[in-house]
Amino acid sequence: MENFVLYNPVRILFGKGQTANIDGQLPKDARVLVTYGGGSILRNGVLNEVRTALGTRHVVLFGGIEPNPHYETLIKALPVIEREGINFLLAVGGGSVIDGTKFIAAAACFPGEDKWDLIRHREEHPVQAALPLGTVLTISATGSEMNSAAVVSKAETQEKFGLHSDLLFPQFSVVDPAHTLSLPMRQVANGVVDAFVHVVEQYLTFPVGAMVQDEFAEGLLRTLVDIGPRIMADPSDVDLRANLAMAAMLALNGLIGCGVPSDWATHRIGHEITALFGLDHALTLAIVLPHLLRDQQVYKRGKLVQCGERVFGITAGSPEERANAAIARIEQFLQQMMGAIRLRDYGITLDDASEIWRRFEVRNWHQGERGNIDGKAVQRILTAAL
Repeated sequence: MENFVLYNPVRILFGKGQTANIDGQLPKDARVLVTYGGGSILRNGVLNEVRTALGTRHVVLFGGIEPNPHYETLIKALPVIEREGINFLLAVGGGSVIDGTKFIAAAACFPGEDKWDLIRHREEHPVQAALPLGTVLTISATGSEMNSAAVVSKAETQEKFGLHSDLLFPQFSVVDPAHTLSLPMRQVANGVVDAFVHVVEQYLTFPVGAMVQDEFAEGLLRTLVDIGPRIMADPSDVDLRANLAMAAMLALNGLIGCGVPSDWATHRIGHEITALFGLDHALTLAIVLPHLLRDQQVYKRGKLVQCGERVFGITAGSPEERANAAIARIEQFLQQMMGAIRLRDYGITLDDASEIWRRFEVRNWHQGERGNIDGKAVQRILTAAL
């Protein structure tokens, strides 16, 4: 097991009716900017719960944050914060709203004129200060409610990048599974796949003797493979939604990534697909992952064999055959959740996709746990994904 430092200060308020308890999590004199997305919280009663819980505090609404939140939208919150004297942010929504709110929290305290520097040039401009924030989760997917990372897109340049800082941990997050019941099933499926791939990218690398982390990761994968199709078949089952909420949080709250190598290449490639072609984030992961695993199978074989046995019950065949069988089962699960998972199914040609590996080459990116997923590897992976 590798050395690690684990830090996670987020207070989770989990379960039905927990929104009412946010009153005790904010200062009584807080001036709150409530951020949200397309407006579903106005229709399904969640905003009313939040406003009731906030009581007499000064509250200002800021909506319209997109899936894959746009920098151009987020910076519009900054003059509102200044004008209204906002000193606390409350994100009410899914991962995109929470990610966007984390960026707003950092940008509001960043003295530079170009706030995009926090994202695109984060090494030179690390987050030095941020407004405090909390979240009320409505979509179980990204784990952003319990981590300090955010991903933001810039529509002008068709770029999508992330930032990370301990200053961007939410102070608290309300996770009421009932808040997810009104979601379109496409978003539910996206959430299952996003959580699944988060686990895979911290697990399917190479063995380092991290028995506890492996057991946690395998348990999460088994759970998602089990409950994903069941939720799609019975969307009203709150107990299943509660287990999805737990799995999504634990998939990316830092725990299973402690002391193990990780491989975020699927996410990095997927971000480029979203930035260029607008596909849902989870869909891009489902498109890329099976072909990345096949391309890297020889390097990941030990963990693929372990995954096949412990998650899917695959015990017959040579190590290579068992590794390939595990990949096939992963691909089958992703297809079951998402449907079509080929680039051509969404009108993306090989010529279109070439911009992605060109960006890898220009930026000299080397992704994966071994740093061997470069532009040429991306070309192989996306050609296979066509």
